[in-house]
Amino acid sequence: MTLILGIETSCDETAAAVIEDGEHILSSIVSSQIALHAQYGGLFPEVASRAHIEAISTVVSAALEEAQVTLDDIDVLAVTRGPGLAGSLLVGMNYAKGLALGRGLPIVGVNHLEGHVYSLWLIESADPVRFPVVCLIVSGGHSEIVLITGHGEYTLLGSTIDDAAGEAFDKVARLLNLPYPGGPSIQNAAKEGNPEAYRFPRAMMGEGYNFSFSGLKTAVLRAVHLLLIVRRPPK
Repeated sequence: MTLILGIETSCDETAAAVIEDGEHILSSIVSSQIALHAQYGGLFPEVASRAHIEAISTVVSAALEEAQVTLDDIDVLAVTRGPGLAGSLLVGMNYAKGLALGRGLPIVGVNHLEGHVYSLWLIESADPVRFPVVCLIVSGGHSEIVLITGHGEYTLLGSTIDDAAGEAFDKVARLLNLPYPGGPSIQNAAKEGNPEAYRFPRAMMGEGYNFSFSGLKTAVLRAVHLLLIVRRPPK
């Protein structure tokens, strides 16, 4: 049996988990920073870094406690090495390096997007993953379609050429004076809205497998401008 302690600080959540044999989740602890960033209307990198520093020791201790193990039981450390916010990544990397040095443990740097892909192997109720597979990754500043033909064998089929989906949601929410994070706020507001009130363009289609959300974002900006400044509805 191999026990892995995973540490994640790529963006605005401090997280740690203990995984058995790379397949079974013994614990998973997440400290969210949504309330901190909501007052700024979006993600504030410096605030994120400081919050990681304050939370990481507590989060790791909680993950070990939930898994009913100690650091003496851990065989390998895994930590997000990117992509992500530079300051946030440094907090997790330096913490993991300190543990590795102090405990004499091997350490593995993990690509955070690859971590999203391999989370599919941690869903015990799901059917076994069989290659080849096409994976849609929509996470924060990333929107990608990837062909996976084997472990570590990736072909990028398409990605955003401007804003990622999550960025578009957050920017549009800010235009509409809705709270951060934008996705859930827009979804909740839309439940009370009129789906026929405005005609916005769809995201870019017909250009291979790439995405583009800037046109949709600009259309919303124009609609808000007409309503608030010119005081007439968009056509």
